Amino acid sequence: MIKIKPRIIETDEGIQGDFNVTIYDKMQRHLRDKGWIETNRIIAFGINSGLALEIGPGPGYLGLEWLKKTTNTNLKCVEISPDMIKIAEKNAKEYHFTDRVEYKEGKAEVIPFSDNMFDAVFTNGSLHEWPDPMKAFNEIHRVLKRGGKFFISDLRRDMNPFMAFFLKINAKPKGIRPGLISSINAAYTKEEIVVTLSKTPLKDAIVSKDMIGIEIKGIK
Repeated sequence: MIKIKPRIIETDEGIQGDFNVTIYDKMQRHLRDKGWIETNRIIAFGINSGLALEIGPGPGYLGLEWLKKTTNTNLKCVEISPDMIKIAEKNAKEYHFTDRVEYKEGKAEVIPFSDNMFDAVFTNGSLHEWPDPMKAFNEIHRVLKRGGKFFISDLRRDMNPFMAFFLKINAKPKGIRPGLISSINAAYTKEEIVVTLSKTPLKDAIVSKDMIGIEIKGIK
């Protein structure tokens, strides 16, 4: 049995600074080019129409690929890092989607949008940075329309150490590797998330795990 280490908080300010955001952008672009981002899983869950919210888009590839693979869709994004928003807006121009996506500075715990506004909410890789997941889950419920879907995915701290090592040695560019390890150390376990969700309106969400991560999905 793998001994689960206590969480080590990584950051509550997102990724800041030109060097850090540039390195992260290169990593996410590499994952996109390899087809390793979560867009297809989000669409497979039925998030494929209307107005969606992405929390913590980083350089934007997950949502931009979602827009690319869907029709008559629009996206609004909440990102805590103004430096990352600049990168995401640049990438949106590259995709020619500036008329379909909006990036707004904000936090998952205080989403700067109205009640019952979105047909869907999705995010990948931001959960471990939320200082208060319970508040964030409450906010996701608040901004979703009745019948709206949500999809949240992230790494999990209790992955097999061999998998963590495999991810590390395959991470590109190499400069991202320390950040990857700190993200794993800050990630939640499935059991921790189930307990937190039980105290929120999203308590009926389906929580699953695979070799490296967790998924949280459901319908309001």
